[in-house]
Amino acid sequence: MNSRTALGLVGAALCATFLTVVAVGEDGSGGGVASSAPLAPPNGPYVALGDSYTAGPKIPGQSGKPVGCDRSDRNYPALVADGLGLGAAEFRDVSCSGATVGDLLAPQSTDDGVNPAQLSAVTTATRLVTVGIGGNDIGFGSLITACVKDGVRYQVASRFEAGAVDDAPCRKRYVLGGADEVAARIDAAGRRLSAALTDIRRRAPEARVYVVGYPSILPDGDGDGDGDGDGDGDGGCGRATGLAPGDVSFLREKERQLDTMLRERAKDAGAGYVDTYAPSVGRDACADEDVRWVEPLIPSAPAAPMHPNERGERGMARAVLRAVRAVLRAVRAAG
Repeated sequence: MNSRTALGLVGAALCATFLTVVAVGEDGSGGGVASSAPLAPPNGPYVALGDSYTAGPKIPGQSGKPVGCDRSDRNYPALVADGLGLGAAEFRDVSCSGATVGDLLAPQSTDDGVNPAQLSAVTTATRLVTVGIGGNDIGFGSLITACVKDGVRYQVASRFEAGAVDDAPCRKRYVLGGADEVAARIDAAGRRLSAALTDIRRRAPEARVYVVGYPSILPDGDGDGDGDGDGDGDGGCGRATGLAPGDVSFLREKERQLDTMLRERAKDAGAGYVDTYAPSVGRDACADEDVRWVEPLIPSAPAAPMHPNERGERGMARAVLRAVRAVLRAVRAAG
C-alpha cells in the first residue's frame, strides 16, 4: 500500500467520523472567505453540483456555459475553490439554476443551452464534491409563487372584509385532511438524493462529499417579529415577501424539513452535511438590506428574488470551508 492510498483510506475513515453538521457564526460580510491558517487543499479536483442557490443567478459576474444556468463567478463554489487555493484546472462548477436531483444524472435544458448531466463531471480523480440541491424537487419556487398569490388575497381581505381572515391560506392549500403534500415531496426527493449520493461515491470513491443545506429564507420565529408564536403580524415580512403571516411560518417549516432531510440523507450516505441555516438566522429575506443573505421578491442587491445575494454566497462559502478544513486538520493530526 503506497502512501497516497493510505492517506485516502485515513481520509475516508475520518470522513465517516468527523463529517457532521457544521454551523458557523461569521456573517460573511468581509471581502474574503479565509477564516483560519491555510491548509493543503484536497489532493485532486473539486466538483460543485447544485441548483440556483449554488449557481448564484444575477450575481455578477455571470460566467460559464451554458449561459442559461445563470452561474456566478462569485458563488460559494468559486469562493471555496479560491479559499482552498485550487486553480482553474482543479475546479469544475456544473451547478445550474432550476436543477433537480434528476438533473445530476441527465442533461438539463435551460432557456439558453443544455447543461450536461452534472455527475458527468465527477470522476475517479475527483477528491472534493459539494452538492446543493433539492429545493426544485419540492417545487419551492412555485410554492412561494402560490403562497404569494394567497398572501395578496389575504392582505385585501384583512383590510376590507369583516370578521376573521385565515392568516395561513397557503398552508390550507397544501395540507389537506392531515395529508401534507410538501412533506411527501420532501420524502420523495430524499430517496432520489440517496441514490445520487451512492452514484457519486461509485464514481469518486476517494472524494470527500458534502451536502450543502439551504440558508434561512424567512424569519426564524412566528412570522410577526414578536416571538410569541401566535403569528399575529408580519414584522414587515409580508411587505417584503407578499405572504400572509401564517404562511411565513409554514414556508419556514417546510424549509427546515427540507434541510433536515438533506442532513439525514447525507449521514446515511457517509457524506458530510454543511449547515448554512444556523449562521444565516436573522439574515433572511426580511432582514435589513445591509445584513441579509437572501433577497426579497424585489431585490435591492444583484440577485434573483428569494435567492442568496453575494453576501449570502460568501456566508455559505465560509460554512463549506469550515467543514472541509475541519477534516483536513483531522487528517493532518492523524498523519
